[in-house]
Amino acid sequence: MKEIFYIFIAIFLAELGDKTQLATMAFASKYGWMKAFLGAILGLAFVNLIGAFVGDKIGDALPLEVIHKGAGLLFILFGILMIFGKL
Repeated sequence: MKEIFYIFIAIFLAELGDKTQLATMAFASKYGWMKAFLGAILGLAFVNLIGAFVGDKIGDALPLEVIHKGAGLLFILFGILMIFGKL
């Protein structure tokens, strides 16, 4: 159970103030908080289901160190693309 709590805290802090939260705020201003909340829950749940499933499969195939380095490289790549307006 503590693992779930750790994951909750990590995801909560990572997502706090991100563009998804800002988009949810914009949708809430147009459609109301309940519809925006339910839509955001469904969207985030689905994308995280995909991430958990793929992560589980990758975890079976690759060492954790390779996964960490690959994730770090992807974050750097996405950051560079965002700086240059390509993402």
